[in-house]
Amino acid sequence: MRCPDHPGVETNLACGRCGRPICPQCMVETPVGMRCPTCARKRRLPTYDVSPRHYLIASGVGLAVAAACGIIWAFIPLGGFFSILIALAVGLAIGEAVSRSINRKQGIGLQVIGGAAMVASYAISNLHHMAYAASLYGLLALAAGIVVVVLRLR
Repeated sequence: MRCPDHPGVETNLACGRCGRPICPQCMVETPVGMRCPTCARKRRLPTYDVSPRHYLIASGVGLAVAAACGIIWAFIPLGGFFSILIALAVGLAIGEAVSRSINRKQGIGLQVIGGAAMVASYAISNLHHMAYAASLYGLLALAAGIVVVVLRLR
């Protein structure tokens, strides 16, 4: 048998679905065996297939959790290095809430939403003392929280 896409290549391998001869260059390995490119139909993983509805849900949940965490964060008297630890916890809470609300979907758009929610939470927590918001520990805390959210939704 000769491969229809590569006529100069002989092969004994056939597509497990349609029976078309395929060579090692054009075969696609799937969980159920070797397939031709037509039958394999490479699709995007469902985890990364995020609809506008998912973005809307993620935005709402992200902002709600960010507001709640920001209010709680404002009343925690710990500052300095401990603010970084608090930001890590807030970032994890936002990331986990967003992830669970949209059935563990992932993607860049969701990372942006999570990062924006972390910034909103940080801004809410610093409404009554804006001088701290621009401090080194404050900015490190914000960056640490954003990193946690982005890694959770990656």
